[in-house]
Amino acid sequence: MKSALTFARTAPLFVSLCIAGLAHAQTAAPAPQYPALPSETPAEFKAATPGFNYVKRTVMIPMRDGTRLNTVIIVPKAAMNGGTKAPILLTRTPYDAASLVGHADSSDLESILTGYDNAADVIVEGGYIRVVQDVRGKYGSEGDYVMNRPLHGPLNPTPVDHSTDTWDTIEWLTKNIPETNGRVGIIGISYDGFLPLMALVNPHPALKVSVPMNPMVDGWMGDDWFHHGAFRQINMSYIQEQVVTRGNSAKWFISNYDDYDMYMRAGSAGELGRQRGLEQSGFWRKVLEHPSYDAFWQQQAMDKILARQPVTVPTLLVHSLWDAEDIYGPIAVYKAIKPNDKENKVFLSIGPWSHGGAIGDGSSLGTLRFGSDTALHWRQEVLKPFLARYLKGDESVPAIPAVTAFETGTNQWRNLAAWPLSAAKPVALRLVEGQKAVLGGAADKGYDEYVSDPGKPVPFRQRPIPPYGYDEAKGQSWPRWLADDQREASGRTDVATFVSDVLTAPVKIAGEPVANLVASTSGTDSDWVVKLIDVYPDQVGSQPAMGGYQLMISGDIFRGRYREGYETAKPLAPNKALSYRFGLPTANHVFLPGHRIMVQVQSSWFPLYDRNPQTFVPNIFNAKPSDYKKATQRVYHGSFVELPIVEASAPVAAAH
Repeated sequence: MKSALTFARTAPLFVSLCIAGLAHAQTAAPAPQYPALPSETPAEFKAATPGFNYVKRTVMIPMRDGTRLNTVIIVPKAAMNGGTKAPILLTRTPYDAASLVGHADSSDLESILTGYDNAADVIVEGGYIRVVQDVRGKYGSEGDYVMNRPLHGPLNPTPVDHSTDTWDTIEWLTKNIPETNGRVGIIGISYDGFLPLMALVNPHPALKVSVPMNPMVDGWMGDDWFHHGAFRQINMSYIQEQVVTRGNSAKWFISNYDDYDMYMRAGSAGELGRQRGLEQSGFWRKVLEHPSYDAFWQQQAMDKILARQPVTVPTLLVHSLWDAEDIYGPIAVYKAIKPNDKENKVFLSIGPWSHGGAIGDGSSLGTLRFGSDTALHWRQEVLKPFLARYLKGDESVPAIPAVTAFETGTNQWRNLAAWPLSAAKPVALRLVEGQKAVLGGAADKGYDEYVSDPGKPVPFRQRPIPPYGYDEAKGQSWPRWLADDQREASGRTDVATFVSDVLTAPVKIAGEPVANLVASTSGTDSDWVVKLIDVYPDQVGSQPAMGGYQLMISGDIFRGRYREGYETAKPLAPNKALSYRFGLPTANHVFLPGHRIMVQVQSSWFPLYDRNPQTFVPNIFNAKPSDYKKATQRVYHGSFVELPIVEASAPVAAAH
């Protein structure tokens, strides 16, 4: 036993020594000699580009803390060799600068600028120098990445942020690009639209234009992460892909054909995050720690930040009426900064698009047809003259209207002096007995009732629900879901539906509808979804697919625990009628004669938003399966949707 035990203890050492000796013997042996086979790949390839109409340069621009940011510069040849010096149009991005300006290998400038974030036709026609830069910590740039990196202050103790990085970038560009006239504009969509807002904080003197398109503004109130406290769990895949690697190489895997099943089987969003390893991400941990509208979210809200800034840079805010990502932000910023606009430098465009739709084909959205390419019209009639006047300094170009807004229903562009229209007056669309919606009617004392079952939440669109994404070829129709037909929901017993009589005259709204809900729940927490819908006639001869279509004009969700204030969650009193008031997204729409107006009320919108357990728990991310309970919901007839109604100033066409 003793010798066996001794061998067992010493055997690993003996084996290690043998392996080491063998390794020494192998390394000591002379390497076999083979004839060299030279590589066919040059050490550095230099493309022959004499026929190109542009020159591309890639540089690393140093920031004030020494961090260098990867920057792609594309100079039209017309601006070189003594040509007319050109302004710079900058986009800063976390989405890979090299790919955004390399959509296609081509000798033609417009062909390489047709990536996600570019109005290529306007850029090329205007002769602008195009610059696209990776933000710090992403792709080719150095430094640390932080989601929507906050300004220097309580949430960011470092001396650098997106404002300083933009300032330093513009300073370098104006001094190191000999072909520029020294004037710089910044443009971008979504996250890339948030960055032109950051550029307005202590802007560089050379910054002459900012064009935030569908920008991320307030992640808790109504953009990417929450809406009025309800968590947008559909964006969990984006969070993982965006924050856990520098180059977005870690992909969210698909475990079910129907996203509804994937989220249901996980239970809570917090549990799904744990299953996917998402807690390795610093941003995800912050989301879990801040489910309420505390200082973490408030101090990052760009509308609040910019409300404290003077307006010195001409700014064109771009809003999409069916924006599935950032439907809150552009209007919130406009309302925040317009009061400070002493020199008429703030402009607003509202179009009938999905997220980023202004740079694509704007003639349709899903089944909807607008009668013209609304996006092309906007680029040529609004964006192009705006850039020419303020970025080129060409005062011969007339200033664009303060507000350009596409009016859906009539399908016409309107040039307006302000938004919302001063002529818009609030009128109550009341929810009354008989599942009726009545404009300006009197409230009655009844209610409508339904049972909300977290085990069978209301889908936010018809199942099977494809994964979140932008590839239509793969069935990823996410960008246009807000324009989906709502008939599927109106037929459910857990959705309260109220509809008007057939309209005999047009009803025009221009502004923010406001939900005024009086409701009770048998639980101690509840979500409330309110949708304002245009119901088309049963038959539409010119567009048969629109027969009976239920088009959502505006809709949003409210998490009941924040009824008394967004900063602190409180349980609801069971079976007690309580008031909820919250704004719905801006609309600019005419309900035509022959149509009807519908309101739908429900208590889940799944899996777009995480399920409310309907039992109060301190943090819904940590809800257990036993917390999810059925609840009886009552919508009282004192409820109404406040519509910003404008009296028709001209005849409106009949139903179509």
